[in-house]
Amino acid sequence: QVQLVESGGGLVQAGGSLRLACVASGRTSSPYAVGWFRQAPGKQREFVAVIRWSGGSTYYAGSVEGRFTISRDNAKNTVYLQMNSLKPEDTAVYYCAASGKWYSGSYYYTVAGAFDYWGQGTQVTVSS
Repeated sequence: QVQLVESGGGLVQAGGSLRLACVASGRTSSPYAVGWFRQAPGKQREFVAVIRWSGGSTYYAGSVEGRFTISRDNAKNTVYLQMNSLKPEDTAVYYCAASGKWYSGSYYYTVAGAFDYWGQGTQVTVSS
């Protein structure tokens, strides 16, 4: 079993930045990938970014590419999501997720079903 705890959410003005953190605990072996998803009120949960634990390759949703950066600190079992140039449409609850499944391409981690463990989420609100 893996426990994921997100932190770093908050209220920020448009154009500002936030850094989210996801700390993993409980499982002795590393996940194959860790991703971030978000869900805005009345909308479906959507993929934001993913990082492969081995090798560190990344993949982003088109709506955040160039503004968000996902990274990991293996020693701390922590994955970060640096969010810059935030827009009101980035407002959502952000969830961290870990996958125990291996896929040949990072694209396969863009769906929620590829992930086995989820955090409780952290609220990000961007004001205009």
